[in-house]
Amino acid sequence: MRALNPRPLTAEAFARYGDVIETRGAPREINYGHTLNYHDLAALDLSADGGRAAVSIFRSTPPTYPFAIRVMERHPKSSQAFIPLSGRPFLVVVAQAGVFDAGAVEAFVAAPGQGVNLRKDVWHHFNLALHAPSEFLVIDRDAADDNTDEVTLREPLLLHAPEPAS
Repeated sequence: MRALNPRPLTAEAFARYGDVIETRGAPREINYGHTLNYHDLAALDLSADGGRAAVSIFRSTPPTYPFAIRVMERHPKSSQAFIPLSGRPFLVVVAQAGVFDAGAVEAFVAAPGQGVNLRKDVWHHFNLALHAPSEFLVIDRDAADDNTDEVTLREPLLLHAPEPAS
């Protein structure tokens, strides 16, 4: 079983999969100087075949680590954004869009204050909380048709969790 050790999430390392949602760049002052606006941080893609944006909250319970990654999924008609609400790190497991390649799966640890927007068709594992149950604001496509493909890995990947920060 191949070990999967997450590395820190950065915009550069994650670029092939989507966007890192975090405060970056030069903000714009709004609300009479009381607010800094970090604008347009993710390329949401939700309207294919009559889809519309849906905002949900997911409450994720961390699995026991190390954790066997057995299934990956993708959404061929839309992006999917995860923004943490609980102020905790979480894990993101992804592989490039297209034909699934288990050898190319990568894992990232998102720091508190970082979210992700997964591009349409990017393979990913379901949301993985770390250390404690965590809530996420999720923005994805809502439509009557199916928008999820799944693949079962022939050999699971063993995901290790980073140690909690002290």
